[in-house]
Amino acid sequence: MDLNRYRMNWNYPTSIRVGAGRIRELPEACRQLGMGAPLLVTDPGLAALSIIDKALLQCRDDGLKAGLFHGIKGNPTGANVMDGVAAFKAGTHDGVIACGGGSALDAGKAIALMVGQDRPLWDFEDIGDNCMRVNVAGMAPVVAVPTTAGTGSEVGRAAVITDDAAQIKRIIFHARMLPALVILDPELTIGLPAKLTAATGMDALSHCLEAFCSPLFHPMAEGIALEGMRLVQQYLPRAVAHGADVEARLQMLVASSMGATAFQRGLGAMHALAHPLGALYDAHHGLLNAVLMPYVLLANRASIEAQMEKMARYLNLPKPGFGGVLDWVLALRSQVGIPHSLGEIGIDAKRIEQVGRMAAVDPSAGTNPIAFSAEQYSALFDKALRGEL
Repeated sequence: MDLNRYRMNWNYPTSIRVGAGRIRELPEACRQLGMGAPLLVTDPGLAALSIIDKALLQCRDDGLKAGLFHGIKGNPTGANVMDGVAAFKAGTHDGVIACGGGSALDAGKAIALMVGQDRPLWDFEDIGDNCMRVNVAGMAPVVAVPTTAGTGSEVGRAAVITDDAAQIKRIIFHARMLPALVILDPELTIGLPAKLTAATGMDALSHCLEAFCSPLFHPMAEGIALEGMRLVQQYLPRAVAHGADVEARLQMLVASSMGATAFQRGLGAMHALAHPLGALYDAHHGLLNAVLMPYVLLANRASIEAQMEKMARYLNLPKPGFGGVLDWVLALRSQVGIPHSLGEIGIDAKRIEQVGRMAAVDPSAGTNPIAFSAEQYSALFDKALRGEL
């Protein structure tokens, strides 16, 4: 198969360089944004791999004074961000290369925001008009390089950061947090283990699915979400079963970016529950969404029947309507090795009421098709915990 036909430059929703091997264009991408001394932000696991060494070497061979910061947790914290800001200033850096999964991408974007601010990080939480507080001139440019296909954070205008003191995830938002340049290189995702490929791929599906079910009027996002789900349907099983399948890896990167573009329309109860569960149990965000998916679909059924009819037709499912979609989701989860219940991934019942209260006020809850109460979220959590469909 001729993979060169996938080698493209896109400008929606930002400048995106797509294709195998395009990581070699990283130094030129940095220079395009005016960087002479970028700080590469990643996580400890990725920092130990050769792809980071190669990226730094490429930049340095090109004359860039590239530095490295890898103090990022799986669920990045405010302290992680401010440690990155300190590293940025200590190294007199002038831009950020955010490289890795959603954690590193979110942390990198938040670091680039905070290097020029004189307010604390939480002052920029996505509440009201807090984004107006940002000193835009102080923000650093960002090149985003995803190494997983799930969060789509490379095309997002926000970062999800854990407030350890409050044990809550907060969304930091500003329109200019959208990275100015993205490199989607499927070769960077080939080494991702099958379990992480599955969990991150299901995260991409959750973004598309919740955006598709949102009650807000945004037909462009709805269309993007629908096609993103078709890509997941076709290529996630291939990427999980055959990790070196470059075409499948590329199409999943595209689906991931599409999901994050689509959820400008909103998310829903999957994310409203996944955010507190991630903060309280330090669990993998994509895996949480994957496990929660069928339980949330059933809870929302009364309000999403029409959308499920359209989705089943578009995906050419053997069974029509809601039942067809639910059967497909359950079969896909099983095929790629997603556990059936939250209990199977180490979540317990000690905080059922707390999770319900947190979910009800999570920003994602605002665009769920049904406005669930804290008690309803607790009941939904309990069903997913026990595996009761």
